[in-house]
Amino acid sequence: MVRKSIRDAKSVAKSFDAEKFLKKVGLGKEDHYFWKQVGKALLCTYTLFGAAWLWNETSPLGWWTLKPRPKEEKELAHLYEHRKFPYPGDEEAMKQFILKGGMIGTTIGPKGFIESDKDAVNYQKELQDKKLEQEASKLWLRMRNEVVAELHEKGFDVA
Repeated sequence: MVRKSIRDAKSVAKSFDAEKFLKKVGLGKEDHYFWKQVGKALLCTYTLFGAAWLWNETSPLGWWTLKPRPKEEKELAHLYEHRKFPYPGDEEAMKQFILKGGMIGTTIGPKGFIESDKDAVNYQKELQDKKLEQEASKLWLRMRNEVVAELHEKGFDVA
């Protein structure tokens, strides 16, 4: 009885042709080259995206990251200078840099004076607050004008 069931299982396994099934779903031997090319393309794509992401996070160029800058910051970019730091192993250059006051303030500051209390986060927050203030004043004027228009329709004289 057991031998018969084993023989039946073997015959079922023989009747199931794996190559035929794989060929039907696009994974036959003649499709190997295609899937190899697809794999290479995916590997290259993910490598490029990973390199761009890494470059964006750790860019040695500082100003050339892929992070978008607000319009206000782009408009004011000509007012800023980029300070160059000396190589930390160069003792003489480091001493000159410190004597010039290079360690005080931010790495990117307005030309002519040093800002010590402002950084990118505070600048971004200041821009957001300014934008919020503008939107609030626009909304207030619009609401005021609507109320004045309604009062004029009802016959009241409001200046």
